[in-house]
Amino acid sequence: MKTRSIVEEKSYAFALRIIKLYRHLAEEKKEYVLSKQILRCGTSIGANVKEALQGESKNDFIHKLSISLKEASETEYWLNLLHDSHYITTKSFESITNECVELIKLTTAIIKTSRKNIRKK
Repeated sequence: MKTRSIVEEKSYAFALRIIKLYRHLAEEKKEYVLSKQILRCGTSIGANVKEALQGESKNDFIHKLSISLKEASETEYWLNLLHDSHYITTKSFESITNECVELIKLTTAIIKTSRKNIRKK
């Protein structure tokens, strides 16, 4: 069995948290529009990471990981909106947003390093 990279593991674990948040929003809060948005982009982060890892080239890897970064940024937006509209508590918001920001920082660092390595060649 192949070992998963840190970004792959973290994005997968984050997707699981997003699914739990979606269920909470839909079942407990009866919120369906914002919950679908957060589900779509929050789970897309890991899917795009997985796709990037199978990239056909370094440029393809960077492109797919950049999509993952955009999805993480969008997820952060929806989390802020859910918090500010009082659908999620401050404690929940801070916990899940910290993970989202960590994914943003991680993917940003990987993209920057990959671009620098391409320029060196």
